[in-house]
Amino acid sequence: MDDSLKGHLLLAAPTLRDPNFARTVVLIGAHSEDGAMGVVLNRPSAVTVAEAVPQLGEAVDVGGPVHQSSIVVLAEFLDSSSAGLLVLDSIGFPASDADLDGLAGTTVRRRVFAGYAGWSAQQLESEIEDGDWIAHDAAPEHVFADLPTELWRTVLESMGGSYALVARMPLDPSVN
Repeated sequence: MDDSLKGHLLLAAPTLRDPNFARTVVLIGAHSEDGAMGVVLNRPSAVTVAEAVPQLGEAVDVGGPVHQSSIVVLAEFLDSSSAGLLVLDSIGFPASDADLDGLAGTTVRRRVFAGYAGWSAQQLESEIEDGDWIAHDAAPEHVFADLPTELWRTVLESMGGSYALVARMPLDPSVN
């Protein structure tokens, strides 16, 4: 698949009505003809890392859900060859058999996510075609944003033009 969105951000368009995704920013970690998966970067969870994955208690954030039955770790690797799946530069997912206790020694920074977002074959393409998502190149500062809850607005504003206007829209446009 030549037009893979792996390593891109998906920003929820204001018209996306699914409350699970309203104003979310998703980093696409894998995208093929079989479907796509990503992690929601801007919905920190109330669960602490130590509660979710005690071995990663030193990590800083747990991001938010869709498929909440799994824990997903995203990290910036010191040596990208030690990643199980690279997504963006040296940022990726550890191998499934990675030693989580040793992850701190092989990575610069990491985020832990309680779940992931998944799309079946052609579902994501259909949603983009319907205008539900705005695709944008990801950068490391997006993945490890200091203020993840502001990421949707920040990225749209940086895109300029009509996107900057969308970023300033109230959650309920009828109150404008």
